[in-house]
Amino acid sequence: MSIKKVSGSLLACVAFVASLLAIVNIANAAAREEGRVLTATEVLEEVEGMPDQRLPDLLLQHAYGIAVIPDVTKLAFIFGGRRGHGVLVVRDTLTAPWSNPTFVTLTGGSWGFQAGAESADIILVFTTKKGIEGIAGGKLTLGADASVATGPVGRQGSAATDIGFGSEIYSYARTRGLFGGIALDGSVISSDWSANAAFYGKSGVTPTEIFSGQVQPSPATAATAQRFLDRLAQSTRTTANAATGVAPNPAPGAAAPGAPPAAAEPPRTYPLEQQNLSVEH
Repeated sequence: MSIKKVSGSLLACVAFVASLLAIVNIANAAAREEGRVLTATEVLEEVEGMPDQRLPDLLLQHAYGIAVIPDVTKLAFIFGGRRGHGVLVVRDTLTAPWSNPTFVTLTGGSWGFQAGAESADIILVFTTKKGIEGIAGGKLTLGADASVATGPVGRQGSAATDIGFGSEIYSYARTRGLFGGIALDGSVISSDWSANAAFYGKSGVTPTEIFSGQVQPSPATAATAQRFLDRLAQSTRTTANAATGVAPNPAPGAAAPGAPPAAAEPPRTYPLEQQNLSVEH
């Protein structure tokens, strides 16, 4: 066999192996992001099961967006840094279903006498559309692009937030079994482009496309996304019912009690305009 034929065969083998590795990497990336959504779902379930420390009902009623960022790691020695990966969902009205999740990252720094490491599950509650629109454009700096405050918790928190929603975002953290407000001024929420591409099976997918329902999770990840949305919908429907004293609305596509079954409506999502911002990928 000639050297030319051998070289051609080797190149073909290398190309085949490279293609297999690419497929495996894509599958692994999708599985990793699916795991993040599952972890975020567990965080919601566990926090909602803490009567004295849970998110206030009234705050959930006024939420246009909720971000759940599990296992945010903070490392510090004089200078400190915080980073984590999570998901964000939004809705266009306070009674509308939630959008599909978009993946985000949280990064922040601090300075002062500090040392050590800790991990926390962070939840952000957006009470206006302004902050969500910033993330649709690529990134949002807490405290600069949108006001952020440490969130109240539990039953007393419901009374506190009734005074008036002075901040656009309320921040929470759960660490070592405790749950409460956390100061996150200066932290940046950014779109996680690679995670979105892996989860939705589309390169370059934008938060606006996800929020508006232009793209859907891949068949392999759709069930995981729906479980997260169902958990969140249950929490917000329950709080709305408790506050208004009326029967909770049925889930999207479900028939009201005593009514004949109806065809499921397509989910309503939050249509956002893509901002012309320079974003680092």
